[in-house]
Amino acid sequence: MPDQTAAPLTSTALYEQVADRLRQRILARELEPGAWIDELKLSGELGISRTPLREALKVLAAEGLVTMKLRRGAYVTEMSERDVREAYQLLALLESDAAARVATGASDAELAELDGLHQQLEAALPDRDEFFAANERFHLRILELEGNRWRQQMVHDLRRLMKLNRHHSLFREGRLAESLAEHRDMLAALRARDAEACRRLVIAHFDNGLAATATS
Repeated sequence: MPDQTAAPLTSTALYEQVADRLRQRILARELEPGAWIDELKLSGELGISRTPLREALKVLAAEGLVTMKLRRGAYVTEMSERDVREAYQLLALLESDAAARVATGASDAELAELDGLHQQLEAALPDRDEFFAANERFHLRILELEGNRWRQQMVHDLRRLMKLNRHHSLFREGRLAESLAEHRDMLAALRARDAEACRRLVIAHFDNGLAATATS
């Protein structure tokens, strides 16, 4: 018999909906890195009590988007130079290994799909926002093709955090064109099924991105 005392199930808990709303605002920079999150004001804007808001903030803190400070409340996470450097280093390791595996394991149809995603990247210039989106689609599809869900989760988390970086590498003048040239080389290595070239080129791609953050 069904449990008559059980609370009705909803598709998404309120705090998760609040977390999603705040996540969007943070990534859209409506809430800037380093900004204090005014819980009273936000709960009023959203028409909710502070309890689901605080639960939502815990979710975002676990994702790294929010930093909780003792007796000071919640702040949008601000990436330090060390944070940025370490994130790039991890992305280089994780994504270069995935690309090397895809080079030898992907089907011809899957490589053709990556070619199509690359063509979207080519067509995106000079629109920076569209280039960002196409760039991410290309990189994430490689991870999906490789199929390691733990790797995908780690990269998703790191890439989400990188959107908080005030000195994103693609902001630097000329970096979009450089990044596109690097993607052309990576795609050529994938087509050639050259795993070691893929590994080397992806690492260089992230190294160059990191270097661009230092000069932006």
